[in-house]
Amino acid sequence: MNQKEIYQQAPVDYDVIVLGVGSMGSAACYYLAREGLRVLGIEQYSIPNHLSSHAGQSRIVRKAYFEHPDYVPLLQLAYKGWKELEEATGKQVYYETGLLYAGQPESVLLKGVARAAAQYNIALSHLAPGQLHNQLPHIQLPANYVAFVEPEAGFVLPELAVQLFAQGALQNGAQLHSKERVLNWSMGSKTVQVTTNKGTYTAAKIIITTGAWTAGLLPALSHILAVTRQTMAWLKAKNPDRFRLGKMPCWMIADTDHAGVFYGFPQLGSLDAADPGGFKMAHHHPGTGTTADTVRRMVEPGEDAVLRQVFERYFPHQYAGTLQMKTCMYTNTPDQHFLLGKLPGYGADILLAAGFSGHGFKFVPAVGRIMCDLVTKGKTDIPIGFLQPSRFSA
Repeated sequence: MNQKEIYQQAPVDYDVIVLGVGSMGSAACYYLAREGLRVLGIEQYSIPNHLSSHAGQSRIVRKAYFEHPDYVPLLQLAYKGWKELEEATGKQVYYETGLLYAGQPESVLLKGVARAAAQYNIALSHLAPGQLHNQLPHIQLPANYVAFVEPEAGFVLPELAVQLFAQGALQNGAQLHSKERVLNWSMGSKTVQVTTNKGTYTAAKIIITTGAWTAGLLPALSHILAVTRQTMAWLKAKNPDRFRLGKMPCWMIADTDHAGVFYGFPQLGSLDAADPGGFKMAHHHPGTGTTADTVRRMVEPGEDAVLRQVFERYFPHQYAGTLQMKTCMYTNTPDQHFLLGKLPGYGADILLAAGFSGHGFKFVPAVGRIMCDLVTKGKTDIPIGFLQPSRFSA
């Protein structure tokens, strides 16, 4: 979607202005516009773009949520939302590949997956070593590891999803301004005013979905939102056919020598025109601290060392080179859970969707619906009590 397609002259007043039209912002614009509201979305870059947290070609979608079982109802809503987006657009964004979980039984990953699956009756199959070898002979796990497969998990194409939500928002009457940077916002007696480098706009409410840039707009949250630089790599395998879509599931492994989990995808090939080849692998754990405006985008030689080491441990004799590395950003909260709801101290007029801590993209349709509920009804029946921003208030 190019600048000409996105930028349209807007009226003066809106029901709601969405700051940041990335993953969460584009979905919020879409659901709000479908309700007939006058919506303005403002994005400082193009829509979509490779600078925000939604970039990266693929994102895992799963239900057996090791982070906390309270997320599962939101995931069930998100799965429904991904399907509805596909039906509305005729485009496939979700691919069900199955997801392999592996690690020591007492690891945070395996314990959390088992707990969520048991609580919500999520299909989860144990793979004995012989079964794993027969199905995926190129994977070798230590003897003290266990493996499970969640067959109804897979991945979403993030850039396509943002594009489709944005296009749907436009088709339903929203105004979207790309390449326009928000300078500040302020509250009046009845309206909220937003000033950008191109103009000033007013609305009854605003939704802040600015990802790693959120602390810049909300300095009071700077001690809560910590931005980290993350790297991901596209690796080449010696036997690439074993890693292609249709043969290889997504995977998550809890390595005993590193915090967090390592994860990867099948080789996508023609699904993405920008595919550098090979398959994507990354480390889900907060990286080095940075800010959205000073993050080092370039990747230095050797930054793939840990990813390569872990890959060679579990996929021995398969590494044939690193094709490309990219960076993205996490916006982390102290408890690694999201901030969804009313901004403390501003009543119901300023709504926040931030702090997704590297595991938020799969929830995009659910977050869009939640923001829509909060604007149109002042509340939501979706269970987000544990994600309220007020939990960090003094």
